[in-house]
Amino acid sequence: MTEESTTTRTRSGALLRYVLAATLARTADGGAVVAIVLLVTTSGDPGWLAGALGACITAPHLLGPFVARSLDTARDGRRVIALASVVHGATLAAAVLLYPVAHALVPAVLLIASGLLGPLLTGGISSRLPAIAGPSRTSQRRAQGWDVATYGIGGTVGPSVVAAVSAWASPLTAALVLAAGTCLAAAFVMLLPPSPPAADARDVPRPARTLAVMLSTGPLRRTLYLTMIVAFSVAALPITAVASTGLLGTDAAAAGMLTAAYGLGNLAGSIGVMARPLEGNADRLMTRLAAVVAVTLVAVVLAPSFSLATAAYATAGIANGYFFASTLAARNEYAPPEMRGQVFVWTGALKITAGSAGTALAGTIIGPAVHLPLALAIALTTAAALASTTERRRARSIR
Repeated sequence: MTEESTTTRTRSGALLRYVLAATLARTADGGAVVAIVLLVTTSGDPGWLAGALGACITAPHLLGPFVARSLDTARDGRRVIALASVVHGATLAAAVLLYPVAHALVPAVLLIASGLLGPLLTGGISSRLPAIAGPSRTSQRRAQGWDVATYGIGGTVGPSVVAAVSAWASPLTAALVLAAGTCLAAAFVMLLPPSPPAADARDVPRPARTLAVMLSTGPLRRTLYLTMIVAFSVAALPITAVASTGLLGTDAAAAGMLTAAYGLGNLAGSIGVMARPLEGNADRLMTRLAAVVAVTLVAVVLAPSFSLATAAYATAGIANGYFFASTLAARNEYAPPEMRGQVFVWTGALKITAGSAGTALAGTIIGPAVHLPLALAIALTTAAALASTTERRRARSIR
């Protein structure tokens, strides 16, 4: 066996372990809020409490960058992510076990601790991928397709696992299954190949300084605002799916098929990136793919029938899968080595925040006109793509 084939097999094995770790961690992260809400509502407690405790595990994602510096300063970043996975699972398990017997503030505090570590299970794990995928841009971008798939699987399988286990046993059992999954993810993380720190700990900037560097560096700035605006925009799709079924001549239950089509499209996009990795400059790719996402949202608005709407939702999912892969490429290729982990977590945390804001706004303004949220999303995404193009051309002319 040649040295090259041995290296390829080693990298393939490491990538498989990465996919398993990332899928388990992101399944837990995606399903936890559903488990919490089901636990509270099936206990007969008020809906506002379910929403408040659900927010306790989602809102702290925004603070994730303030614990992410350890990824760039640690001698072994695997240990940081593995510890975060175990603590995330332990605090989630403690919260649901104590909920029936303790004051609501106790599980709330535990859920906040769990949510604070969530970004290390999402963007934090992604920061380990460049060291696994190999040196070539093609291998890096093919691996990013796998990473997109783990996000899609986690976001889909997590709530599905919670629903299935809750129906079979109870929401408490479902939450404990998710907690066990994060502990298993920690084991797979520790089986990944170690990578030395990219810089001396003294050279790693603080979180606020990292954000300042991202905002002042053209490609990273464009990565940040394009990621946030596209996340804000596509977050309107589930709300629109529910509200538009009457216009499409179907009942409200059919909205599930539309959102499922979007999810499957997202997974198909990640498979497309694996089969044929993205080529070209990541900065330009993000801009073009953001514009493609805007076009697919136009197709959703204009779809005259349920079957065409389903196809439009699937196409939007495919476009977003490709766009997400381009943002992962940009984070990897433009982030300074001494702050790569923080760049991944900052972008992921702000993406989640933007998505939550998009869902909330869509639910608020959808009353007067079913397609108003998507019209706003199309305008914002198009404007962001144009701003990105203008920025890049201006920078090129100055040079």
